Amino acid sequence: MSKKEKTQILSNVLGTYGVQRQELLFRCPACEHHKRKLSVNINKNAFKCWVCSYSGRNIRRLVRRYGTFTQLQKWDAYSDRVEIERFEELFSLEKPREHKTILHLPDEFTSLCTDKVPATGQYAYHYLRKRGLTDVDIVRWKIGYCFSGEYRNRVIIPSFDDDGDVNFFIARSYSGDSYKYKNPRASKNIVFNELFIDWNEDLTIVEGVFDAVVAGNAAPILGSTLQKHARLIQKIVYNDTPVYVALDADAREKENKIIQTLLKYDIELYKIDVDGYEDVGSMPREVFNERKQNASFIDRDNYLLLNLLSAI
Repeated sequence: MSKKEKTQILSNVLGTYGVQRQELLFRCPACEHHKRKLSVNINKNAFKCWVCSYSGRNIRRLVRRYGTFTQLQKWDAYSDRVEIERFEELFSLEKPREHKTILHLPDEFTSLCTDKVPATGQYAYHYLRKRGLTDVDIVRWKIGYCFSGEYRNRVIIPSFDDDGDVNFFIARSYSGDSYKYKNPRASKNIVFNELFIDWNEDLTIVEGVFDAVVAGNAAPILGSTLQKHARLIQKIVYNDTPVYVALDADAREKENKIIQTLLKYDIELYKIDVDGYEDVGSMPREVFNERKQNASFIDRDNYLLLNLLSAI
């Protein structure tokens, strides 16, 4: 698609524009500032509002979020980076729809989201605080514990689907059990705590739940490899969500597969450096935020180079 065609689609979506050097200037649809403060550089495939800092490295996000479906189809159809057939394959209706599974928390589950921690929950509470979780984190993630039963001496972190139903939970020992995790027999093809994810903001893909607590708007993959039809991949592509990848240092092969899959769909993608730490969950939050700000932008052109450099 030529620059002229892209400019015409953007004009149809965002309205009239001005020109300053290599950039088009529009009114920002995010903050609706009265002046043209949204700078769009078609050559660099990037945009930024100089008032509200709304920005991205994939102009398609602007068309998807503020244009019509027809305008988005036209943008994709003329793009030399993405083939429509790839999206049809990802969302193929021929693939049988998985039956929704609703789990129930253990009968012995006791919530820690209270003003006063029960006497039986002191060890669980102190375990969480030792791992860096705050009271706000505990409430936000609806964390509790089991003092007896099958999940005895484990903190329980539930996952809620977009309907608010429990679809999984993490049961982590706080008493030194040789089996750190004892999770339910249920499919991991879910988006953990999908109910609380904002798909219009950047999303960080991490390994475990404690990593996600540090990362904020994040999705833990719970040890899975994320096949191309995984629900998390589908949601990211459908919403055109910018993604930061921050898996454990020893999960490079898994990380590469996720990056390759997302690059197929032209997702705005960044890689966060986790060197020096076992995982994101062991990072101080200020360190994680700093590393996220300095994350490496990944596209097809620089992905191979970054891979080679990281192997040195």
